[in-house]
Amino acid sequence: MGRMTGRRILSAAPVLLAVTFGVFAVAAASPFDPVKAYAGTAGLTASQAELDQLRANLGVDQPLVQRWWEWLTSALTGDLGDSSVLRQPVADVIAERIGWSALLATAAFAVAILLGTAFGVLAARRRGGWLDRCVSSAAYTLEAAPAFWLGLLAIWFFALKLGTLPAGGLTDTASDTVTSGQVISHLLLPAGVLGLSQLPWFFLYVRQGVGDALDEDPVRGARARGLAERTVLTGHALRSGMLPMLTLIGSRVPELITGALLVETVFSWPGIAAATVQAATSVDFPLLAALTVLATAAVLLGNLLSDLLYGLADPRVGFDG
Repeated sequence: MGRMTGRRILSAAPVLLAVTFGVFAVAAASPFDPVKAYAGTAGLTASQAELDQLRANLGVDQPLVQRWWEWLTSALTGDLGDSSVLRQPVADVIAERIGWSALLATAAFAVAILLGTAFGVLAARRRGGWLDRCVSSAAYTLEAAPAFWLGLLAIWFFALKLGTLPAGGLTDTASDTVTSGQVISHLLLPAGVLGLSQLPWFFLYVRQGVGDALDEDPVRGARARGLAERTVLTGHALRSGMLPMLTLIGSRVPELITGALLVETVFSWPGIAAATVQAATSVDFPLLAALTVLATAAVLLGNLLSDLLYGLADPRVGFDG
């Protein structure tokens, strides 16, 4: 396990380097002018000399490779630079928002895995039955539904029509403090929507895996020995059928990040979505590079986690082979 983790970490370094350089290259080719975005309305009346001076102060007048190399060497020492659009250090921007994004993603992943596993096992128990047909149809429908559309539908139904849950934000409008109760109530809708957008894949993988495991000889032998159906499902079929689903965890991380950005925007959740959109539209080089590296690292960690979980669940898989 240790050797495989070490190899993955070493192989991640060139990937992250390539990603950061790609961000700077794409941003340099972008038609958006970071100087005008930074100056705002004042840039409309500024002289060319003033704009050139601001361009030099921001460092965007330097060649592409030089800008990337200066950012990279500073980042390796812990200095991620300053965000030109948010007017604060990039490290502070990320620190203020990453916790709320991680809370939303973790809660959504828990919803998707728990509900997907439960419904997958129930559907696999009697494939072709009414429950299997209903849940499978709902899963295929959710698979085709965009996360932002589900979010708008949830706001209309639960916040506007029923009035049972808040439509967005982190706390109540009249509140000056952040309490755990308010956070939980405001988290329910975005986490539920993001979890439902990821649920179809977990359900389909578990349904297929458990259904195939129920047809295997060891499970048939367990039933022939008179073991209870619950024991057969949880002790034999579920463990075997969950193995393919473990590999799904890493592959869903990219779409989880994309879905989280959309859901955070719809529900005004104070995560990194707003910072990401602002960094992209304003060509904020330091912030855009840091957020892209963060997302790439999350994807790589997700793939590593799925491999580790698969190896722990199935001893036949060798970590160091």
